Amino acid sequence: MANLTNNRINTTMTAAQVTAVKNALATIQTNMPFLVGLTMDERASIPKIDVSNKTFTEDAINAAVNNSAMLPGYLNVTSMQSDLALFNQIDELTGLLRQMLEKMEDTQMLAGSESYIGALTAYKLFTTTAEAGIAGADAIVEQLRQRFTNNTQKST
Repeated sequence: MANLTNNRINTTMTAAQVTAVKNALATIQTNMPFLVGLTMDERASIPKIDVSNKTFTEDAINAAVNNSAMLPGYLNVTSMQSDLALFNQIDELTGLLRQMLEKMEDTQMLAGSESYIGALTAYKLFTTTAEAGIAGADAIVEQLRQRFTNNTQKST
């Protein structure tokens, strides 16, 4: 757990690093121009592949390839094969992206938490300083106190 004496992360990214990451993300998007966006309804309604459905899909494609004479011409087996290949390729990439995204989110959360813990400590110290009568501390406390008074007011 983060605290003032255990600052687990204390760094920033250079502008060049941020630009490089943005460029890398743009390169990924450029190399995947076929990516689509689904509506919430589409995401909820389309049949989804899972482990058992994937095995079924592979078996059905193999059966279709080996028994094409039994199927109508409008069933595009080549398209089915390429769709499954793309699914497998994206599955591999999304696993890597999920790992990286989790680390990014964890790092962002920790950096924010450590910053917020420091801010809370500073607020307490300013409050003590104001109570001791140090000039200028009251104005700082009043400004910082707004964060807490806005959250505790009840709407009427």
